[in-house]
Amino acid sequence: MSWLPWLFTLWSPSALSLLLLSAMDRHRGLELVQAILCSRWGVPINKSLSQDGDVIIGGLFNLYYKSSAVEHGFTKLPHYEPCTGLELESLKNAYTMTFAVEEINRNSTLLPGVKLGYHILNSCGSPYWAQQVALSLIGGDSPSCNLTPSTPRSAAYGQPGETAAGQPVPLLIGPASSTSTIVVSRLLGPLAVPLISYMASCPCLSDRLNFPNVFRTIPSDIYQARAMARMAIRFHWTWIGAVIENNDYGHLAIQAFQEETRGKGVCLEFIETVFKETIVSDASRVALTIQASTARVTDRQFLASEAWSTSDDILQELDISKVASGVVGVAIRSSTIPGFENYLRSLHPMRHPDDKFLREFWEKEFGCSLGATQSHAASLFPGKGSSQKGSLPLCSGTESLEGVKNPFTDVSQLRVAYNVYLAVYAAAHALHSLLSCPDRDSSSGHNSSTCSSPKHIKPKELLQHLNKLNFTTPQGDMFYFQGADIPAKYDLVNWQETPEGSLKLALIGRVDGFDLHLNESAIQWSTGSNQVPVSVCTESCLPGTRKANRKGGPLCCFDCIQCAEGEISNQTDSLHCERCPSDFWSNAKQTACIPRQLDFLSFNETLGITLTTAALSGAAVTTAVFVLFLFYRQTPVVRANNSELSFLLLLSLKLCFLCSLVFIGRPSVWSCRFQQAAFGISFVLCVSCLLVKTVVVLAVFRSARPGAGALMKWFGPGQQRGSVCLFTSIQIIICVTWLSLSPPVPQRVLGFQGSTVTLECAMASVVGFSLVLGYIGLLACTCLLLAFLARKLPDNFNEAKLITFSMLIFCAVWVAFVPAYISSPGKYTVAVEIFAILASSYGLLLCIFAPKCFIILFRPEKNTKKHLMAR
Repeated sequence: MSWLPWLFTLWSPSALSLLLLSAMDRHRGLELVQAILCSRWGVPINKSLSQDGDVIIGGLFNLYYKSSAVEHGFTKLPHYEPCTGLELESLKNAYTMTFAVEEINRNSTLLPGVKLGYHILNSCGSPYWAQQVALSLIGGDSPSCNLTPSTPRSAAYGQPGETAAGQPVPLLIGPASSTSTIVVSRLLGPLAVPLISYMASCPCLSDRLNFPNVFRTIPSDIYQARAMARMAIRFHWTWIGAVIENNDYGHLAIQAFQEETRGKGVCLEFIETVFKETIVSDASRVALTIQASTARVTDRQFLASEAWSTSDDILQELDISKVASGVVGVAIRSSTIPGFENYLRSLHPMRHPDDKFLREFWEKEFGCSLGATQSHAASLFPGKGSSQKGSLPLCSGTESLEGVKNPFTDVSQLRVAYNVYLAVYAAAHALHSLLSCPDRDSSSGHNSSTCSSPKHIKPKELLQHLNKLNFTTPQGDMFYFQGADIPAKYDLVNWQETPEGSLKLALIGRVDGFDLHLNESAIQWSTGSNQVPVSVCTESCLPGTRKANRKGGPLCCFDCIQCAEGEISNQTDSLHCERCPSDFWSNAKQTACIPRQLDFLSFNETLGITLTTAALSGAAVTTAVFVLFLFYRQTPVVRANNSELSFLLLLSLKLCFLCSLVFIGRPSVWSCRFQQAAFGISFVLCVSCLLVKTVVVLAVFRSARPGAGALMKWFGPGQQRGSVCLFTSIQIIICVTWLSLSPPVPQRVLGFQGSTVTLECAMASVVGFSLVLGYIGLLACTCLLLAFLARKLPDNFNEAKLITFSMLIFCAVWVAFVPAYISSPGKYTVAVEIFAILASSYGLLLCIFAPKCFIILFRPEKNTKKHLMAR
């Protein structure tokens, strides 16, 4: 396949037919002696950097960056002019290869007895030039050849003793770009010629099926995008924008970034693309997009890829430094190469007279002409270069690179150069493995067929050894290929301002595989603060709230919803609120569960004090009435209708007032039992007295009728006392039975205010409580009915009227009590019952005894039997 870079120029039309016959009849042993002359296709390559050796490795570097415009008319082959503009960084990379080769040749353990040579050509940053120089390297760089059917391929391209410039190479270091690497790989793939690129980072080159002969000493851009994604996650930047170049590089990178951040809470607000051809207008559009960003940020913070994170052109641009300070970026890993700086500074055209690249650099750097040999410009363009050369003074010979400071001599951060260095060592170790024969010194004569010779290296065998490569670099690092790639290693850099106002590049960490080693304290942020800048769509939800995604919006834009009462969230950006256990409740900020406050109607609170005051006041008034009646017990008002029942009624009313106090305070087992019994018995005693009084009034007036005199014997004082005792005994029996079988017990009930637990007496048996209330209601209704019937009996002081009014109030209060009791929450249930007790007690006290006290104290003239009996 070594004829690929050539076009066949036939001597005569018959020569073509002879060539075809040779191809068809080779198996018949046909001998053809017609010679064929081969000439080079394209522009001759007259500049190279080479060194002879037993094995030559090729190098492709973009030594010039200004390519000429090419017109594609598609009617003839396009004409490519050589590119111009010496690229100092690429030139340094080329000399890194020469330095590594010379260092390997001095190494007695690596490739012993084999001298390594090199042949370096300029690929001009163009796939066209890359494929041309690649074909030239693997086929031998002779201007012409003579082919006959019996001429071996190796003999067609040179003569014995030829230099490295004419010797085919089994391996190439380069090309520099992914596009050129793809083109050259597809071209040389059938020949199995290995390519070790030092700058091709396209993820597509990891495909071993399509690119089986490609290796590289720079990680795939997939790992760079992942490293940038992990940095965004590390700094909690959740709402960011991306600016990418509109090509496969940019789109594959942003795709890898999104895959790495998926599910990690990082969203892209925008993705802007730029073209090289329209970079000015695109940059203006991107700037407007960034300014219109909705992100809540402390400042604009850039996260740079390796394409510009270490760019000297940007770092030295003062206008850019105003907005680019604090840039954090991923960079190709750097390393030191011992002795390389001395090697560069020792270069001199006098010691390398055939090095045209060095001559051109020398003339440009020192502004002088080297004299006898034409400069690079003159050699390419005789008409133009001669006048320029004549204007330059001759070099004195004392010029030196020792004090020169420029990108060529700067070895402070060797990134691409170190990749070239590793590529050369990888090639050397693969050759060492291929040429090493463990049984070379044995007496067996069979090893000659298994050992390769430096002069007959097959690229396919070399490719196999590269796949199995594993060695330790001079810097002490393990080196091996994982398919086409090496383990991902990057530097993390930061653009920091110097006291002079310029920017410098500072190392702040490293990426080793999937591990991110970062020294955050060493970062100088764009804000000038040590705090990591914030970039979010929505501020983080504080503890006590939860995140609620906006319908149709990105995950990074959300609303913060306050947790409901009884629920908490104690973490920032919590997705859910957790409900507190039953005995706990959320605090005011909904950040922690605290024990619920025990709540009951106590003597210390306002409601408890009010009810206690009302109860004690009622008891005091009742006592005062009792004392008043006792003092005036001989008066007609007091003695009317059985004064004994009046005193008993006052006593029962006092018990009614006092029993309400049992409902106030912390409920206990005995207080729960006693309060209902005291309430039920006290009120039955009170209502029984009123009922007997009402019956006595009716009996008295009935006995005044003719023939009804015997009726009063059934309503004497003894019968009245017995009736009261009977009615009360029934209630006592009900209470004892209820409290014995299913008494009320203290129970914690979740309050209607969730922060509290109400301690109340729970009715274990509703039937018992209903019987107590029902019996009181039965007596009260009976009393009301009888009193209503006796209200119009003739008498100046008819007590039935007073009993009627008191019973109306009593019944109204307790009828209203039932729904109020059922609907009242927590401790207010107890308050409603106390209020009913006090209201009904005050109603009885005032309606029955207030008129009598008024007569006794203010109308003594009416406190006579004559007045009371008058009609």
